[in-house]
Amino acid sequence: MIKKILVVDDEKSILTLLQYNLEQAGYSVVTAIDGEEGLKLAIEEKPELIVLDLMLPKLDGIEVCKQLRQQKVMTPILMLTAKDDEFDKVLGLELGADDYMTKPFSPREVVARIKAILRRSQFQPEKAEEDNSDDELIKLGGLKIYPERYEAFFEENLLELTPKEFELLMYLAKHKGRVLTRDQLLSAVWNYDFAGDTRIVDVHISHLREKIESNSKKPLYIKTIRGLGYKLEEPKDE
Repeated sequence: MIKKILVVDDEKSILTLLQYNLEQAGYSVVTAIDGEEGLKLAIEEKPELIVLDLMLPKLDGIEVCKQLRQQKVMTPILMLTAKDDEFDKVLGLELGADDYMTKPFSPREVVARIKAILRRSQFQPEKAEEDNSDDELIKLGGLKIYPERYEAFFEENLLELTPKEFELLMYLAKHKGRVLTRDQLLSAVWNYDFAGDTRIVDVHISHLREKIESNSKKPLYIKTIRGLGYKLEEPKDE
C-alpha cells in the first residue's frame, strides 16, 4: 500500500522539491502552506508521517505539533527548521516531534530519514491475536512490551507512545539492568549522527518517565546513573 506523507511548509519551492522527491520515492504526498491547514489535513487525511516546518503562518510548527499530541494523534513528525537553534529543536522534541532537520537540507537525506522513521513505526496489528499472546513479550513489573505489535502497556493500560519513544523503551528493556550511555542510545535509537546532541535522549527519557512512573521525580523503572547514562530495571518489591 502506498504510504501518504503530509508536507507543511510555507515556501513553495520547498513544497515542490519535497513533493517531487517523495513521489519519486513511491509516496503519496499531501501539502499545506500554513499551520492551520496542516493541522486540519493531519487529522482528516491520516498520513503515515508529517514533515512539518517550524516557522509557519497562522499556526507555527510547535503549536501544530502540540495540538496534534494533545488530540492523541501520534503520527510521526519530522520537523524542519531554518534555525540552527538548540532551544527550538529541543522544544519541538519535548512537544512530541520524532526527529528534526535543519535547512538547508538534501532532499535525498529527507527521504532517507522518512524511510527510517516509517520503518521503525511500522507494526502489524493483525498479530494482536490472543492465541499468540507471548509475542516475544518483554515484562518488567507493571510494564509489558510487545515488539512485534509495536505496543506497550503499563498496569494493563495501552501507552500512547511516539515511534521514537517506543523504540527507546524497547531498547532499554532489551538491555535491562545495563547502564547505557546517552551516546549509545543516540546511536542505537536514532542511528545517525546527531553531533553529540544528547539532550534529545534526555527529553525522550523524560517523556517515558511521565508515562510509566508513578512519580517521575523518583523513578522506579528508568534510573539515571550520574555521569554515565540510564538503566531500565525491574522495580524492587516494597
